[in-house]
Amino acid sequence: MPVILIGICVSGAVGNLLVLLIFIRDFRSGKGSEVKALLASLASTDLVILLLCAPVRAVTYYKQTWTLGTFVCSTTDWFQHSCVVAKTLILAVTTRAKHTLAPSPPRGALYTPTWIHGALAFIWIVSMLFPIPQMLFASVLQHGRDTICVSEMPVCASDFMSLFYKIYPTAAFVVPLIFTLAYYTKTLHTAVNHAPSPQHQSKVTLVLLCLSGALGLMLLPEWGTFTWIRLGYNKPPVGLIIFAQVLLYACSSVSPVILMTMYDDVRHGLVTIWFIATCRASKHLPSNKCPTTEGNGADVGANAVANAVSAETEKTFPDVEHFWTGRRNTDVEVEQDPIPWEREEKML
Repeated sequence: MPVILIGICVSGAVGNLLVLLIFIRDFRSGKGSEVKALLASLASTDLVILLLCAPVRAVTYYKQTWTLGTFVCSTTDWFQHSCVVAKTLILAVTTRAKHTLAPSPPRGALYTPTWIHGALAFIWIVSMLFPIPQMLFASVLQHGRDTICVSEMPVCASDFMSLFYKIYPTAAFVVPLIFTLAYYTKTLHTAVNHAPSPQHQSKVTLVLLCLSGALGLMLLPEWGTFTWIRLGYNKPPVGLIIFAQVLLYACSSVSPVILMTMYDDVRHGLVTIWFIATCRASKHLPSNKCPTTEGNGADVGANAVANAVSAETEKTFPDVEHFWTGRRNTDVEVEQDPIPWEREEKML
Protein backbone atom coordinates (compact mmCIF):
# COMPACT_ATOMS: atom_id res chain seq x y z
CA MET A 1 0.00 0.00 0.00
CA PRO A 2 2.72 2.61 0.74
CA VAL A 3 4.35 1.91 -2.64
CA ILE A 4 1.01 2.20 -4.46
CA LEU A 5 0.14 5.46 -2.70
CA ILE A 6 3.59 6.95 -3.35
CA GLY A 7 3.30 6.08 -7.04
CA ILE A 8 -0.13 7.70 -7.23
CA CYS A 9 1.19 10.80 -5.41
CA VAL A 10 4.21 11.28 -7.68
CA SER A 11 2.40 10.72 -10.99
CA GLY A 12 -0.62 12.78 -9.97
CA ALA A 13 1.49 15.65 -8.63
CA VAL A 14 3.48 15.87 -11.87
CA GLY A 15 0.31 15.82 -13.97
CA ASN A 16 -1.46 18.50 -11.93
CA LEU A 17 1.65 20.71 -11.91
CA LEU A 18 1.82 20.52 -15.71
CA VAL A 19 -1.87 21.42 -15.99
CA LEU A 20 -1.36 24.40 -13.67
CA LEU A 21 1.66 25.59 -15.68
CA ILE A 22 -0.37 25.39 -18.90
CA PHE A 23 -3.26 27.37 -17.43
CA ILE A 24 -0.90 29.99 -15.96
CA ARG A 25 0.75 30.37 -19.37
CA ASP A 26 -2.68 30.79 -21.00
CA PHE A 27 -3.69 33.48 -18.50
CA ARG A 28 -0.41 35.37 -18.98
CA SER A 29 -0.85 35.30 -22.76
CA GLY A 30 -4.45 36.55 -22.57
CA LYS A 31 -6.11 33.22 -23.41
CA GLY A 32 -7.76 32.63 -20.04
CA SER A 33 -11.42 31.89 -19.46
CA GLU A 34 -13.77 31.20 -16.59
CA VAL A 35 -13.70 27.46 -17.14
CA LYS A 36 -9.89 27.44 -17.15
CA ALA A 37 -9.87 29.35 -13.85
CA LEU A 38 -12.17 26.76 -12.26
CA LEU A 39 -10.20 23.85 -13.73
CA ALA A 40 -6.99 25.41 -12.38
CA SER A 41 -8.62 25.52 -8.94
CA LEU A 42 -9.61 21.87 -9.36
CA ALA A 43 -6.02 20.93 -10.25
CA SER A 44 -4.76 22.85 -7.21
CA THR A 45 -7.18 20.94 -4.97
CA ASP A 46 -6.01 17.62 -6.42
CA LEU A 47 -2.40 18.67 -5.85
CA VAL A 48 -3.12 19.49 -2.20
CA ILE A 49 -4.79 16.10 -1.68
CA LEU A 50 -1.83 14.26 -3.19
CA LEU A 51 0.85 16.23 -1.34
CA LEU A 52 -0.75 16.61 2.10
CA CYS A 53 -3.38 13.89 2.61
CA ALA A 54 -2.04 10.85 0.76
CA PRO A 55 1.41 10.87 2.47
CA VAL A 56 -0.29 10.73 5.88
CA ARG A 57 -2.18 7.61 4.81
CA ALA A 58 0.99 6.06 3.34
CA VAL A 59 2.93 6.64 6.59
CA THR A 60 0.11 5.07 8.60
CA TYR A 61 0.07 1.97 6.41
CA TYR A 62 3.85 1.70 6.66
CA LYS A 63 4.09 2.13 10.45
CA GLN A 64 0.92 0.11 11.23
CA THR A 65 0.30 2.57 14.05
CA TRP A 66 -0.46 6.26 14.49
CA THR A 67 2.72 8.27 14.96
CA LEU A 68 1.74 11.77 13.79
CA GLY A 69 0.23 13.20 16.96
CA THR A 70 -3.14 14.48 18.10
CA PHE A 71 -3.31 17.58 15.88
CA VAL A 72 -2.82 15.64 12.65
CA CYS A 73 -5.33 13.04 13.82
CA SER A 74 -7.93 15.77 14.41
CA THR A 75 -7.38 17.59 11.13
CA THR A 76 -6.40 15.02 8.51
CA ASP A 77 -9.86 13.53 7.81
CA TRP A 78 -11.49 16.95 8.14
CA PHE A 79 -9.11 18.54 5.62
CA GLN A 80 -9.32 15.60 3.21
CA HIS A 81 -13.11 15.67 3.17
CA SER A 82 -13.02 19.45 2.75
CA CYS A 83 -10.97 19.02 -0.43
CA VAL A 84 -13.24 16.23 -1.71
CA VAL A 85 -16.37 18.33 -1.18
CA ALA A 86 -14.67 21.33 -2.80
CA LYS A 87 -13.85 19.27 -5.92
CA THR A 88 -17.49 18.24 -6.32
CA LEU A 89 -18.78 21.79 -5.85
CA ILE A 90 -16.17 23.29 -8.22
CA LEU A 91 -17.31 20.95 -11.00
CA ALA A 92 -20.90 21.96 -10.27
CA VAL A 93 -19.96 25.65 -10.58
CA THR A 94 -18.39 25.03 -14.02
CA THR A 95 -21.96 24.73 -15.33
CA ARG A 96 -22.27 28.46 -14.69
CA ALA A 97 -19.09 29.20 -16.67
CA LYS A 98 -19.68 27.10 -19.76
CA HIS A 99 -21.02 30.02 -21.83
CA THR A 100 -17.47 31.48 -21.98
CA LEU A 101 -16.28 28.58 -24.13
CA ALA A 102 -16.32 30.33 -27.49
CA PRO A 103 -14.08 29.38 -30.45
CA SER A 104 -12.27 32.74 -30.40
CA PRO A 105 -13.30 34.87 -27.41
CA PRO A 106 -12.17 38.51 -27.40
CA ARG A 107 -9.51 39.24 -24.85
CA GLY A 108 -11.04 40.24 -21.52
CA ALA A 109 -14.59 40.39 -22.84
CA LEU A 110 -15.92 37.13 -21.45
CA TYR A 111 -13.57 36.50 -18.56
CA THR A 112 -14.85 38.10 -15.35
CA PRO A 113 -12.78 36.83 -12.41
CA THR A 114 -14.73 38.71 -9.73
CA TRP A 115 -17.60 36.27 -9.42
CA ILE A 116 -15.20 33.32 -9.68
CA HIS A 117 -13.24 34.56 -6.68
CA GLY A 118 -16.46 34.90 -4.71
CA ALA A 119 -17.69 31.48 -5.82
CA LEU A 120 -14.42 29.79 -4.85
CA ALA A 121 -14.39 31.52 -1.47
CA PHE A 122 -17.98 30.38 -0.82
CA ILE A 123 -17.16 26.81 -1.94
CA TRP A 124 -14.18 26.50 0.39
CA ILE A 125 -16.07 27.98 3.35
CA VAL A 126 -18.93 25.51 2.87
CA SER A 127 -16.50 22.64 2.26
CA MET A 128 -14.67 23.34 5.51
CA LEU A 129 -17.85 23.72 7.55
CA PHE A 130 -19.50 20.46 6.45
CA PRO A 131 -16.93 18.02 7.89
CA ILE A 132 -16.33 19.85 11.19
CA PRO A 133 -17.77 16.91 13.23
CA GLN A 134 -14.91 14.76 11.95
CA MET A 135 -12.48 17.20 13.52
CA LEU A 136 -14.41 17.47 16.79
CA PHE A 137 -14.85 13.74 17.38
CA ALA A 138 -11.38 12.55 16.29
CA SER A 139 -9.09 11.35 19.04
CA VAL A 140 -5.98 9.23 19.63
CA LEU A 141 -6.45 6.02 21.61
CA GLN A 142 -4.12 3.34 22.90
CA HIS A 143 -4.96 -0.09 21.49
CA GLY A 144 -2.62 -2.58 23.10
CA ARG A 145 0.89 -1.63 22.05
CA ASP A 146 -0.34 0.44 19.12
CA THR A 147 -1.77 3.93 18.93
CA ILE A 148 -4.78 4.47 16.68
CA CYS A 149 -6.65 7.52 15.44
CA VAL A 150 -10.42 7.01 15.65
CA SER A 151 -13.64 9.01 15.55
CA GLU A 152 -15.70 8.62 18.72
CA MET A 153 -19.21 10.02 18.73
CA PRO A 154 -20.67 11.10 22.11
CA VAL A 155 -23.84 9.32 23.16
CA CYS A 156 -25.68 12.60 23.68
CA ALA A 157 -25.10 13.61 20.04
CA SER A 158 -25.88 10.25 18.45
CA ASP A 159 -29.40 11.17 17.26
CA PHE A 160 -28.33 14.47 15.72
CA MET A 161 -25.23 12.99 14.11
CA SER A 162 -27.22 10.09 12.68
CA LEU A 163 -29.40 12.63 10.86
CA PHE A 164 -26.37 14.71 9.91
CA TYR A 165 -24.54 11.77 8.33
CA LYS A 166 -27.57 11.13 6.14
CA ILE A 167 -27.82 14.75 4.98
CA TYR A 168 -24.09 15.40 4.61
CA PRO A 169 -23.28 12.91 1.79
CA THR A 170 -26.50 13.78 -0.01
CA ALA A 171 -25.89 17.54 0.03
CA ALA A 172 -22.11 17.43 -0.51
CA PHE A 173 -21.85 14.65 -3.10
CA VAL A 174 -25.06 13.13 -4.50
CA VAL A 175 -27.03 16.27 -5.37
CA PRO A 176 -24.12 18.29 -6.93
CA LEU A 177 -22.94 15.27 -8.90
CA ILE A 178 -26.37 14.40 -10.31
CA PHE A 179 -26.97 18.05 -11.20
CA THR A 180 -23.59 18.33 -12.97
CA LEU A 181 -23.98 15.08 -14.92
CA ALA A 182 -27.54 15.89 -15.97
CA TYR A 183 -26.62 19.43 -17.01
CA TYR A 184 -23.65 18.42 -19.17
CA THR A 185 -25.51 15.47 -20.68
CA LYS A 186 -28.33 17.77 -21.76
CA THR A 187 -25.89 20.44 -22.97
CA LEU A 188 -23.90 17.92 -25.00
CA HIS A 189 -27.06 16.55 -26.59
CA THR A 190 -28.21 20.07 -27.50
CA ALA A 191 -24.78 21.09 -28.85
CA VAL A 192 -24.47 18.03 -31.06
CA ASN A 193 -28.01 18.04 -32.47
CA HIS A 194 -29.06 21.68 -32.59
CA ALA A 195 -26.03 24.02 -32.48
CA PRO A 196 -24.91 25.44 -35.87
CA SER A 197 -21.17 24.86 -35.18
CA PRO A 198 -20.97 22.56 -32.15
CA GLN A 199 -17.44 21.26 -32.54
CA HIS A 200 -15.61 23.35 -29.92
CA GLN A 201 -18.44 23.60 -27.39
CA SER A 202 -19.26 19.89 -27.58
CA LYS A 203 -15.59 18.97 -27.05
CA VAL A 204 -15.26 21.07 -23.89
CA THR A 205 -18.63 19.88 -22.62
CA LEU A 206 -17.53 16.29 -23.17
CA VAL A 207 -14.34 16.96 -21.18
CA LEU A 208 -16.31 18.36 -18.24
CA LEU A 209 -18.81 15.49 -18.45
CA CYS A 210 -15.97 12.95 -18.35
CA LEU A 211 -14.38 14.74 -15.38
CA SER A 212 -17.67 14.69 -13.50
CA GLY A 213 -18.33 11.05 -14.33
CA ALA A 214 -14.84 9.94 -13.30
CA LEU A 215 -15.11 11.87 -10.03
CA GLY A 216 -18.50 10.35 -9.26
CA LEU A 217 -17.43 6.77 -9.97
CA MET A 218 -14.12 6.97 -8.12
CA LEU A 219 -15.48 8.77 -5.04
CA LEU A 220 -18.60 6.63 -4.70
CA PRO A 221 -16.84 3.84 -2.72
CA GLU A 222 -15.31 6.39 -0.34
CA TRP A 223 -18.66 8.05 0.36
CA GLY A 224 -20.35 4.66 0.64
CA THR A 225 -17.93 3.30 3.24
CA PHE A 226 -17.94 6.65 5.08
CA THR A 227 -21.74 6.60 5.42
CA TRP A 228 -21.73 2.87 6.21
CA ILE A 229 -19.36 3.34 9.16
CA ARG A 230 -20.87 6.56 10.51
CA LEU A 231 -24.44 5.26 10.55
CA GLY A 232 -23.40 2.39 12.82
CA TYR A 233 -24.12 -0.53 10.54
CA ASN A 234 -21.89 -3.60 10.42
CA LYS A 235 -18.29 -2.72 9.71
CA PRO A 236 -17.54 -2.89 5.96
CA PRO A 237 -14.84 -5.29 4.71
CA VAL A 238 -11.28 -4.07 5.13
CA GLY A 239 -10.58 -4.68 1.44
CA LEU A 240 -13.45 -2.36 0.48
CA ILE A 241 -12.14 0.39 2.78
CA ILE A 242 -8.62 0.16 1.31
CA PHE A 243 -10.00 0.06 -2.23
CA ALA A 244 -12.09 3.19 -1.56
CA GLN A 245 -9.06 5.06 -0.20
CA VAL A 246 -6.91 4.13 -3.20
CA LEU A 247 -9.64 5.27 -5.60
CA LEU A 248 -9.96 8.59 -3.76
CA TYR A 249 -6.29 9.40 -4.36
CA ALA A 250 -6.28 7.91 -7.85
CA CYS A 251 -9.14 10.26 -8.76
CA SER A 252 -6.77 13.19 -8.23
CA SER A 253 -4.31 11.56 -10.66
CA VAL A 254 -6.90 10.74 -13.32
CA SER A 255 -8.17 14.31 -13.70
CA PRO A 256 -4.97 15.71 -15.33
CA VAL A 257 -4.85 12.69 -17.65
CA ILE A 258 -8.37 13.46 -18.88
CA LEU A 259 -7.48 17.11 -19.42
CA MET A 260 -4.23 16.30 -21.28
CA THR A 261 -5.87 13.79 -23.60
CA MET A 262 -9.24 15.41 -24.30
CA TYR A 263 -8.91 19.19 -23.76
CA ASP A 264 -7.37 20.76 -26.89
CA ASP A 265 -5.99 23.84 -25.12
CA VAL A 266 -4.23 21.74 -22.49
CA ARG A 267 -2.86 19.34 -25.10
CA HIS A 268 -1.48 22.16 -27.26
CA GLY A 269 -0.03 23.84 -24.17
CA LEU A 270 1.67 20.59 -23.20
CA VAL A 271 3.26 20.36 -26.67
CA THR A 272 4.45 23.96 -26.40
CA ILE A 273 5.99 23.40 -22.94
CA TRP A 274 7.75 20.28 -24.21
CA PHE A 275 9.09 22.21 -27.20
CA ILE A 276 10.37 25.07 -25.01
CA ALA A 277 12.05 22.62 -22.63
CA THR A 278 13.67 20.79 -25.55
CA CYS A 279 15.02 24.04 -27.00
CA ARG A 280 16.48 25.15 -23.68
CA ALA A 281 18.15 21.78 -23.24
CA SER A 282 19.86 22.09 -26.65
CA LYS A 283 21.04 25.70 -26.24
CA HIS A 284 24.65 24.62 -25.67
CA LEU A 285 24.82 23.32 -29.26
CA PRO A 286 25.77 26.25 -31.57
CA SER A 287 24.32 24.63 -34.68
CA ASN A 288 20.89 24.05 -33.20
CA LYS A 289 18.77 27.17 -33.24
CA CYS A 290 15.27 26.75 -31.87
CA PRO A 291 12.68 28.97 -33.55
CA THR A 292 10.34 30.89 -31.33
CA THR A 293 6.65 30.53 -31.87
CA GLU A 294 3.39 31.12 -30.11
CA GLY A 295 1.49 28.44 -32.01
CA ASN A 296 1.56 24.69 -32.17
CA GLY A 297 4.03 22.27 -33.71
CA ALA A 298 2.68 22.79 -37.23
CA ASP A 299 3.60 26.49 -37.10
CA VAL A 300 7.11 25.59 -35.99
CA GLY A 301 7.52 23.22 -38.92
CA ALA A 302 6.21 25.79 -41.37
CA ASN A 303 8.62 28.44 -40.07
CA ALA A 304 11.56 26.05 -40.33
CA VAL A 305 10.68 25.13 -43.93
CA ALA A 306 10.26 28.80 -44.89
CA ASN A 307 13.63 29.68 -43.39
CA ALA A 308 15.30 26.81 -45.25
CA VAL A 309 13.73 27.82 -48.57
CA SER A 310 14.75 31.47 -48.14
CA ALA A 311 18.31 30.41 -47.30
CA GLU A 312 18.49 28.27 -50.45
CA THR A 313 17.26 31.09 -52.67
CA GLU A 314 20.01 33.38 -51.39
CA LYS A 315 22.74 30.95 -52.44
CA THR A 316 24.65 31.47 -55.78
CA PHE A 317 26.53 28.69 -57.47
CA PRO A 318 30.26 29.67 -57.56
CA ASP A 319 30.95 28.28 -61.08
CA VAL A 320 28.09 30.21 -62.66
CA GLU A 321 29.10 33.37 -60.80
CA HIS A 322 32.70 33.06 -62.05
CA PHE A 323 31.51 32.45 -65.61
CA TRP A 324 29.32 35.53 -65.75
CA THR A 325 31.90 37.67 -63.98
CA GLY A 326 34.44 36.74 -66.63
CA ARG A 327 32.01 37.47 -69.45
CA ARG A 328 30.70 40.74 -68.06
CA ASN A 329 31.82 44.08 -69.69
CA THR A 330 34.14 42.45 -72.22
CA ASP A 331 34.62 43.56 -75.85
CA VAL A 332 35.03 41.07 -78.64
CA GLU A 333 38.05 41.85 -80.81
CA VAL A 334 37.54 42.13 -84.53
CA GLU A 335 39.97 39.41 -85.56
CA GLN A 336 38.45 37.03 -83.03
CA ASP A 337 34.85 37.80 -83.96
CA PRO A 338 33.17 34.51 -85.00
CA ILE A 339 30.52 36.35 -87.10
CA PRO A 340 32.29 39.23 -88.89
CA TRP A 341 29.57 39.67 -91.54
CA GLU A 342 27.10 40.92 -88.92
CA ARG A 343 29.60 43.53 -87.85
CA GLU A 344 30.13 44.68 -91.39
CA GLU A 345 26.36 45.02 -91.95
CA LYS A 346 26.09 47.18 -88.84
CA MET A 347 28.96 49.41 -90.02
CA LEU A 348 27.26 49.92 -93.37
